[in-house]
Amino acid sequence: MKICIPTETTSGRDSNVSEHFGSSPFFTIYDDATDTFDTVANSNQHHAHGSCHPISMLGEKRVDAVVCRGMGARAVMGLKEAGIKVYVSEAGTVDQVIKDFDKKALIELAVEGSCKGHSCQ
Repeated sequence: MKICIPTETTSGRDSNVSEHFGSSPFFTIYDDATDTFDTVANSNQHHAHGSCHPISMLGEKRVDAVVCRGMGARAVMGLKEAGIKVYVSEAGTVDQVIKDFDKKALIELAVEGSCKGHSCQ
């Protein structure tokens, strides 16, 4: 399974999780089958609220799930329509996100629980 986590840095397991999916500088993608990391720069980081295009940002990475602290409704809907599950986490690092995901300790994010603005945290 490939898990995408919005991050502030490119340090793999030690990367700090970004506060909001769409405005994250990077996306760290963890592949649990190979225990490897891939980092993608977010070229759309400074978008207008509601204009986040997560499917195009993640390209052909074939992500199965996204784990984030916050995400807008359109991004949640777009990911879910693409068959990508979205989970919410308060973890500070990618390592903790992975541990929580493995323990099934994360809650799936519904559109009703999505952010209404970039200061949603």
